[in-house]
Amino acid sequence: MSGYKFSREYDVIVIGAGNGGLTAGAVCAKKGLKTLVLEQHNLPGGVATSFVRGRFEFEPSLHEISDFGPEDNAGAVRNLLENTLELGAQWIRVPEAYRLIIPKEKNGRLDVCMPFGVEAYIDKIESEDPGCRPYVEDFIALCKEVVEAFAYMAASKGNVDRKYMQSNFGNFLRTASYSLQSVFDAVKVPYKSQKIISAYWCYLGLDVDKLNFPTYAAMFYKYLSKGAYIPRFRSHGFTVALDKKIRDFGGTIEYRTKVVNILVEHNQVIGVKTEYGEYIKTSNIIANTNAHNVYGKLVNKPDVPEMAIKACNSRDIGPSVLVAYLGLNKSAEDLGIHEYSYFIYSKPTTAEIYKGFCSFEDPVGQATVCLNNAIPDCSPPGTSILYLTTLYHGDMWKDVTPENYVATKNRFAKAMIEEFEKVVGVSVTPYIEEIEVASPVTLARYTDAYNGSIYGYEITNWDSVIPRLMMIKDEEFIKGLKFAGGFAFRCHGYASSLLSGETAALLTVKEALAAKQQ
Repeated sequence: MSGYKFSREYDVIVIGAGNGGLTAGAVCAKKGLKTLVLEQHNLPGGVATSFVRGRFEFEPSLHEISDFGPEDNAGAVRNLLENTLELGAQWIRVPEAYRLIIPKEKNGRLDVCMPFGVEAYIDKIESEDPGCRPYVEDFIALCKEVVEAFAYMAASKGNVDRKYMQSNFGNFLRTASYSLQSVFDAVKVPYKSQKIISAYWCYLGLDVDKLNFPTYAAMFYKYLSKGAYIPRFRSHGFTVALDKKIRDFGGTIEYRTKVVNILVEHNQVIGVKTEYGEYIKTSNIIANTNAHNVYGKLVNKPDVPEMAIKACNSRDIGPSVLVAYLGLNKSAEDLGIHEYSYFIYSKPTTAEIYKGFCSFEDPVGQATVCLNNAIPDCSPPGTSILYLTTLYHGDMWKDVTPENYVATKNRFAKAMIEEFEKVVGVSVTPYIEEIEVASPVTLARYTDAYNGSIYGYEITNWDSVIPRLMMIKDEEFIKGLKFAGGFAFRCHGYASSLLSGETAALLTVKEALAAKQQ
């Protein structure tokens, strides 16, 4: 044991302490497995963390969590964190769904603030687009069926009754392989209502012509029916609490310990090697990173199955983000910023905006949050926190040099701030006390994310949640190697990443306990 910080053998090793890795580690440890979580950074959470500049503590990535819900209408994420893991963190409900602004919409400026709650949402959209009610009701009913179908599939634990699915979730099955736009057209949702309903599309990073309908429908309905929540003390608060739970359950978590090699023998995981030359045995690994990194860097080339490479190459990497974090020395009220969440789309179609995400032009869409409008005391009195987010594919940054990097990211941030000021009708630039700008390069450096992407693999019709769930066993190309996080089978996002860790852990526990009984 000399020179080792921990035991030489574990039932399971989790690589990465992002959202998926933390829940995977906590569930495995709680279920009695000898668990080790290894993280290259000195903090838990990955992008689920916080950082301080001057008087301000910023939330780096989270806008809001779906499928959380209040205590009397708990979603899967609340059940996992607060009931299963007994986290005890504090959560705040976001006040409104969103304010959507499309200044150059084809029928004139669209500017609407939408509420949570199914009935309230329908009433509001009817007031904005008279006559849309029956079509919107049909669309939302279909979204509800999608959520119920997913819930049934999860509860069946792989033993889905096809006849039951056909008789109870026929519309879900009929729309499973269609895009959001295709379903809008089939249900005859009016144009303006389509624009309002699809506001969340940038959370999934793909335009409505390509974005898989059931994936969007599930997210949309969960937001409407359960609201959205954020942690009281930034994401760092709940990820540190998850770290503590892993330790409380008997697990071990080590920081500043990068895994450089996944060891494989006869297509079976046998251990890992750390950057310090430590070899640790295990038959089970949960990788809270992407398959490109695992098969491209961590597994020795002769041990990588051909199908694993083909699976990686068949998928498109989702976008990364550019974020401008502003600490303002004036309150949100005094600035005239009254909503928590803003979606601003500078071009009228999602296809045009997505094309902008794939080019090196000024931002054409943004999702902006004023944290004080959900947590009034998140910054000192008389101040406010605003963070503006746009998307860029990491490939767009390949020609940026160290010499022009800072000027480039600051130029994009400035353009995004100016667009927010112009469209919302406020002035924030004179009141900037602190500013920090993160780019895809930042995310690649801090999290080792492939191309800096935090959006996982793109959620197309052939590669959405449903096909990935159906292929989860077939895509375990190396026995004992599973994935959790935004690149895994549940797709990206806080809720999906957290829940994917639980699923990967439960599958691992089942296999590990079965192996011990042999």
